Amino acid sequence: MKRQSSIKIVLMLLALAVTSLTLAQKSSLVRIHENVRVTPYPQEEHALYINPSPLLVPANMRTAEYLQFELSQNRQFPKNKTISSKPLPWCMFNPHKILANGTWYWRFRSVDKNGTKGAWSKTYNFTVTKDIPQFVTPTFETFMKNMPKSYPRIYCFLEEGLKKAPKTIRSHPEYKDIIGRGKSALKTNYETDPQPYKVAAKMGSMANHLYTAYRTTGEQIYADKMLAYVRALLKSEPDKKLTNDFYCGDVLFLFNHVYDACYNQLTDDERNLIEKRVFQIARYHHNIQRKGSEENHIFDNHYWQRAYREMLQIGLMFADKNATAKEMLEYCYELWTARAPASGFNRDGEWQNGHGYFNANTKTLWYASALMSYMTKTDFLQHPFFKNLGKALVYAWPPRSMSAGFGDGNESSSFPSRQRVALADYLARETGDPYAIWYSNENKTAKSDFELRLYRIAKQDKTYPAVQSLPSDAPKAIWFQDLGEMIAHSNLPRYRENLFLSFRSSPFGSGSHTLADQNSFNLHFRGVPVYRSTGYYLNFSDAHNLLSYRHTRAHNTILVDGIGQPFSTKGYGKVVRMLNGENISYCLGDASNAYSGISEYPMWIKNFKAAQIEQSTQNGFGETPLKTYRRHLFLLHPDIVVIYDELEADKPVRWDWLLHSPVQFGIDEKKRLLTTVYPEKKFAAVAQIFSNSDCSITQTDQFVSPPDPKKMRKGRSYPNQWHMTASFSKSSANRILTVIRIRPDGKPLKELIRKKNNFRVGHWEINAELDAGNPAEIFIRNSKNGAVFSFGNRALNIAGTDYQREKGTSVLYDVMDGDWTIHEMSDIEPLPTGAIPSKN
Repeated sequence: MKRQSSIKIVLMLLALAVTSLTLAQKSSLVRIHENVRVTPYPQEEHALYINPSPLLVPANMRTAEYLQFELSQNRQFPKNKTISSKPLPWCMFNPHKILANGTWYWRFRSVDKNGTKGAWSKTYNFTVTKDIPQFVTPTFETFMKNMPKSYPRIYCFLEEGLKKAPKTIRSHPEYKDIIGRGKSALKTNYETDPQPYKVAAKMGSMANHLYTAYRTTGEQIYADKMLAYVRALLKSEPDKKLTNDFYCGDVLFLFNHVYDACYNQLTDDERNLIEKRVFQIARYHHNIQRKGSEENHIFDNHYWQRAYREMLQIGLMFADKNATAKEMLEYCYELWTARAPASGFNRDGEWQNGHGYFNANTKTLWYASALMSYMTKTDFLQHPFFKNLGKALVYAWPPRSMSAGFGDGNESSSFPSRQRVALADYLARETGDPYAIWYSNENKTAKSDFELRLYRIAKQDKTYPAVQSLPSDAPKAIWFQDLGEMIAHSNLPRYRENLFLSFRSSPFGSGSHTLADQNSFNLHFRGVPVYRSTGYYLNFSDAHNLLSYRHTRAHNTILVDGIGQPFSTKGYGKVVRMLNGENISYCLGDASNAYSGISEYPMWIKNFKAAQIEQSTQNGFGETPLKTYRRHLFLLHPDIVVIYDELEADKPVRWDWLLHSPVQFGIDEKKRLLTTVYPEKKFAAVAQIFSNSDCSITQTDQFVSPPDPKKMRKGRSYPNQWHMTASFSKSSANRILTVIRIRPDGKPLKELIRKKNNFRVGHWEINAELDAGNPAEIFIRNSKNGAVFSFGNRALNIAGTDYQREKGTSVLYDVMDGDWTIHEMSDIEPLPTGAIPSKN
């Protein structure tokens, strides 16, 4: 009965899935997400990410100072059944109420500063269904009603605990570090510099430690130093050439936090001048954002990393007496509701820009959610992103390991960063999330983080168990469906046994802090790379970055006639299927649209020019005739990885199959056998490639463009890495099967036996169609326990029973949620947020 019940559930899932077997090749959809919005959202063809959905209008469609919105379930917009906004100086509107199921209509019009109203736009419509996750925020008026009346207020949600801190701080385990950092700041003499604004960023950096020391100890010496910094700046004029956004942020941090902590120690004239200076400096990189930019930009890294938070704090500091600050605060509140915590189109709990740059966003993530929860009496951690955050932190960067390996700077740390662990600690205290608790306990580095230190001190009464196992139902693999990643672990709690497989094919495409790595994978064992993307993040856009780090050739994917993917949202991929059991974890990535020409964004055009590099075919950029690139990826637990690639093009091309390693490959070209040995961790890996097409295998430890020694950080090593290329002779179609085996501690390697298209490794039987003239197909079975996977059209007999499957689907028979279950699925497409070609 259990098995029959499972089959019924699977069939229901099939009925609900957005199936599209005709999308097994390049789609007409240019982008999933527009880099800068040119299409109003949402419309009839858009499926919503959340209920209520924001209404977003491209900035160029606003023809006056303001926009006014109307939203109704009646196309005629009757007054008593229509949600109407006031004229807004930005290009978004949040309904701030759950929208009932059914069809909704909306429109907008421009309104000038004199109140003259333009014509209404066309009417757009979208559909709300019961399966859409719900998260609703109160109106901004609720936020304003709870504005603090006095100072300090930046950490108003911590004030109760911070008032008690001076009495107990000396016994706190972080006291020594607080005092050490505070004393280091006391030893500076930046306030005596004849041109104090030239060292103002350093003052701002030191102010972070001074503010923490003052608020936790109450010792005046730290306040005096901050006041000295500020008074030196008030006697001078800001250098208009110093308009870097990080510089501005550091100066704003200093001004805001001194105003906040030392309000009663400043004169009226000083407070007025600080307020004036704040807005004088903010106009460079903060105050202009409310003109329609951020609500319409899919990536703006520095803004979300810190400028947003600093702008929010300016509003909080002055909104009750300054109209501009109030407007900034309202903008920040509405923007968070519309586009946060992570673009508004990412509910997964991981960062679309990758694992390296997640760290730069942790402070904004915790601060904004904590402040808004406190001010509105609504739990902002109930957003789907935060509800998935604990699990995402664990799976994408497990303890004692490198990260999954995607995005700028992903290679910079061998263990989870203190910021990441501190965010887990915050989540564990606030929600009791079991994954966050386990992660915090396993890493134990939160206490070294100084960004959330005030929170930990103020919330000492919020604790969690010092010992807690990973949840017993923790899956072997998870699918970040919005993000376009799959992560699988063979034994997550046991580091020495864990094989860690990660895969990326992202609807967000490439560019910004993401890389041109669609349909790429990374593999780690015992916390270190077996195969991983290569290069070093020393600069955002120098020659090494453009050609040997960001470029597709640096990742474990393919090149088409030597050409990779552009740095653009049009160079997107997608994970369209994922199945997971106790014995088999599987996903299917589609990068058929990823090889889509050159990078067209002005920023990248400028960066290529500055580096004196052409986006030419010789450098690996340009158009390709690629039609299909579908990659099936399996972790056959506990120690075998299988990759099956479907490749098609409109004309014969050379297929370059790439694999990168920190150590040299031992190559048996006749057997297409690649062996790498990792003596420090006592294991070896063997990859074997099969195809009906001829290929030549080469390797090099040289980069196309090596890293610049002048940009290397002291104390770090930058060894060359090994790059293997299996170049297949020109063809318009190819099928490639790769089997990877791990051999730990010198144990015998499991023998791989081949008979035509049949392969056996231990208890695993694999049958893969390698004739590109036939439909793609792969079948996997474990002869010991009976687990089965099938992709294609093959008739199936599962557990002695004939199973009627749909053509072209993926079928898994495995232990799921404790029961042997059949799960069948076809493609589930990502949810576009931009223009969608007409089906007519």
